[in-house]
Amino acid sequence: MSLPPLQPEQRIKPPGFELRISLIYGAIFASLGIHLPYFPLWLEAEGFNAEQIGVILAAPMFVRVITTPVISAMADRARDRANILVAVSLASLALSLGYFVPASYGVVLAISVLLAIVWAPQVPLTDSLALSGVRRFRSSYTAMRIWGSLAFLLASVVGGAILSVLSALAVPAMISTGLAIACIAAFLAPRLGPPRRPAGVAGAAVLASSTRLFGLYFMLFVAGTGIINASHGFMFAFVSIYWKGIGLGDTTIGALWAWAVVAEVVAFLVFNRILGRVSATTVMMIAGFAAILRWLAYPLIEPAGLGVFGFFVVQSLHALSTGLLLIGLQKMISETVPEERTGAAQGVAFFAVGFSMAVVTLGSGPLYERLGIDGFYVMAVVAALGLALIAAASLSQRNHPHKSGVGGDTIEPS
Repeated sequence: MSLPPLQPEQRIKPPGFELRISLIYGAIFASLGIHLPYFPLWLEAEGFNAEQIGVILAAPMFVRVITTPVISAMADRARDRANILVAVSLASLALSLGYFVPASYGVVLAISVLLAIVWAPQVPLTDSLALSGVRRFRSSYTAMRIWGSLAFLLASVVGGAILSVLSALAVPAMISTGLAIACIAAFLAPRLGPPRRPAGVAGAAVLASSTRLFGLYFMLFVAGTGIINASHGFMFAFVSIYWKGIGLGDTTIGALWAWAVVAEVVAFLVFNRILGRVSATTVMMIAGFAAILRWLAYPLIEPAGLGVFGFFVVQSLHALSTGLLLIGLQKMISETVPEERTGAAQGVAFFAVGFSMAVVTLGSGPLYERLGIDGFYVMAVVAALGLALIAAASLSQRNHPHKSGVGGDTIEPS
């Protein structure tokens, strides 16, 4: 299905496009750099047990896998996707203030669920804007997205230093501050207008085009990606608590999270030179093997007496298990999904990634209660299942080269 040609105004690159998208990524991931490593510590400081922490972390994931694809699809139909980004950024800031209410289990759970509805779409919305720039202006996705990783890194380090002085009770104020910065950045988002759509196509043809979005290759790829990514859920939920339990300080914990992001940044910097011509499925298979190795290694560090150094070494695998996973997913979408369906594709991928992560995170509470750090062995099995699905996607692509991607060779560069 052919897309209409770019209109003259669509060929005009907004001033500072890459800089503005980079600032948005940075602002969004700065708040995530506080939430991911330190929100579980705040929950523990407020007296919640492991199973309650697992539910508080998992319930928002189940909600956002439903709401984020809906919001992403709505953005495809909006006058400009940047307007939707502004709206969800403002709502996120407002809802985050609910964490200042006395922290009962019901209140924290409700705020977390509502916040997820408007916080979660910010990254896929920004990805949609960035990929439009890749197609229209030949912008570099990795050059923009890397600033999100750098901001996450800085927030993790600074956050750990702050918490070492103020304690984990400062986490809500730090999250709200990050979301306030994200609001400011959202107002700077470049306006690109609505994405291009096929012109003069009957309703049945549009439906057929939508159906092609859920082809076998696409579905196997996003399912495998989601499961590999979900194997990180146990780490995200409980590794900070584990490190705290074996005597590591907040500053060291922040440094360990930051080191993982340093490794991710290196992956973004060298990807085009080393793996730029490699297929998306191969990239994702490397990520899957790295995840398996990472989870098998975690429980062995402390018994082997490797201490903090050992954890830094294992955290280096974040470059492959997460960095390549992020790049591989966007590489597949940019190469196989036409522009007018990018938002919907991001939504479908988000559903697969988010639902898998929610299931694993929900099970992580009981798993940590029963197995402690040995729960990582279960995560190795989860990653292996995701790797098997990526291998199946690769096989599907080889057997049906013209049907494996969305839009196939009808996609036009823009």
